[in-house]
Amino acid sequence: MELCARKDVPIEETWDLSLIFADEKQMWDALEELKKAVQRLVDTYAGKLNTADNIVQCLDDMEAILPEMSRIWQYSGLAVETDYTDNKIREREEKVGDEMTRLSKDMSFVDSEIILAPDEELEAAVKKAKGCRRYLEDLIAKKEHMLSPETEKTLAALGRSFEVPYTIYNTLKLADIDFKPFTAGGKEYPMGYSLFEDDYEYEENTEVRRAAFRNFYDTLKKYENTTAAAYNSLVSQEKVMAELRKFNDVFDSLLFEQKVTREMYDRQIDVITERLAPHMRRFAKLLQKKHGLDKMTFADLKIAVDPEYDPRVTIEESHKYVREGLSILGEDYVEMIDRAYRERWIDFAKNKGKSTGGFCSDIFRLNSYILLNWNDRMADVFTVAHELGHAGQGMYSDEAQSYYDCEPSLYLVEAPSTMNELLLANSLLKSSEDKRFRRWVLSSMISNTYYHNFVTHLREAWYQREVYKIIDAGGSVNADVLNDLFRKNLELFWGDAVEIPEGAELTWMRQPHYYMGLYPYTYSAGLTVATQAMLRIREEGEPAVKDWKAFLAAGGSKNPVDMAKIAGFDISTDGPLNATIDYIGSIIDEICKLTEEIDGITI
Repeated sequence: MELCARKDVPIEETWDLSLIFADEKQMWDALEELKKAVQRLVDTYAGKLNTADNIVQCLDDMEAILPEMSRIWQYSGLAVETDYTDNKIREREEKVGDEMTRLSKDMSFVDSEIILAPDEELEAAVKKAKGCRRYLEDLIAKKEHMLSPETEKTLAALGRSFEVPYTIYNTLKLADIDFKPFTAGGKEYPMGYSLFEDDYEYEENTEVRRAAFRNFYDTLKKYENTTAAAYNSLVSQEKVMAELRKFNDVFDSLLFEQKVTREMYDRQIDVITERLAPHMRRFAKLLQKKHGLDKMTFADLKIAVDPEYDPRVTIEESHKYVREGLSILGEDYVEMIDRAYRERWIDFAKNKGKSTGGFCSDIFRLNSYILLNWNDRMADVFTVAHELGHAGQGMYSDEAQSYYDCEPSLYLVEAPSTMNELLLANSLLKSSEDKRFRRWVLSSMISNTYYHNFVTHLREAWYQREVYKIIDAGGSVNADVLNDLFRKNLELFWGDAVEIPEGAELTWMRQPHYYMGLYPYTYSAGLTVATQAMLRIREEGEPAVKDWKAFLAAGGSKNPVDMAKIAGFDISTDGPLNATIDYIGSIIDEICKLTEEIDGITI
């Protein structure tokens, strides 16, 4: 279980960045060409964006530049994600970032000049625009929040400085934290971030699991003040920017880009906190009784209902599971899955310095890159399916939309990914009528898909909201404040069903999502839409699949409410959310019923 260096992992378990650029030299050459393109944009349009024709032509020309900027940045940035201990690739990423910041500064005139154009020219530009229409409409909507051209150029030049809090967080987490081995049952075990999150949290042996928990959180404790300082720096910065741009508060500032109302944001957090908690407390009590635990603690929440039935899965076998599970989405989708495995889009390897968790990064109209840490568990298969959901949306929306419209609102970004988890689970359920197998699949849905998105990330969202309330009131946060908030957060949700041991309050240190705006709550928002769409597919078949693929292809061409309507739902109301919570409760009811039939255990 000891993590090896990146150079020692099998190449077939790593992703192939040569699909972006054959080598580093090709990337630097592309950067030089990019600089020339940006200079041509400046020479052609600077000081001239006061007519509809010039505005539209400039945005069309800029659309050819932006994907190339992204491609270069991703080539350097993705390499860092696999090994934060490699100072050479981190240095390269810094150089690329500096170059991109300078190019962004040079292009900052575009937005600033456009919003100063006469209203009649802006109206004419919107009518003439095609691929850039949405971007232009959004820019006009931001007009009252834009600063002077000189100030916007200065902010663009300082772009890298705004990323420092997140850089500090990741460097501390992935390069500097020093985990020592721990002992349980007279045996020594290695410890690391991915080892804890991807293995020990699921460990069947209670002594090992709880000893790992204690070791992990005792180590985090040593770094709490530095991590809190980085986070406070970020949220304070966001407060200043909200004030400068004349938003009412940080929430309005961060929700503006998502095109989401405060009501929709608060609804996800409040309704789930109130209505889902009783169901999850029942599930926790089932785990306690099934495993004969003296008490149910926060360290025990991720154990499987039936560990002996939780199969070990190889990377090769995962391909078969995912392929079969998502085949309902069509031959083109299956071919995308096959390419992902065949062309090495996926980085499965476990090594020192690699990012934890998982993500998917889309290279516009090329391919996607998926990162995870493979542990031979069925949970990893669900992670692959999840990330391929992002890749699938990228495939459809890149083809159907302009670069400006290819990315959906953050509010819905997790819908395609969580939908794939549900489709995989439904495929497994159809493969056998054995009661024990059915319970295993259903409990995997609860402990993987719904726990991760409706509990873990939702508790992050509740905590994040409290932090911003403090910041908006003119306060600041430190480790003591953050620890107190997260403990209250966990105790509120779990009540007396789960003991929250010392250290659990440090869970706020584990996630990078707080450095990405109001991201955590969107996991449950996306899964709400995915759940209802999955149930529709299960009921209606092909017509619902067709609507879902149209939803994927729409990318960011519409706001979240109108996007959800393509899939067949009205998310301006609480109907879909409440229906989803009821569905989760029905799954837990069935798991309890099956456990009574199989093991004679009543909850």
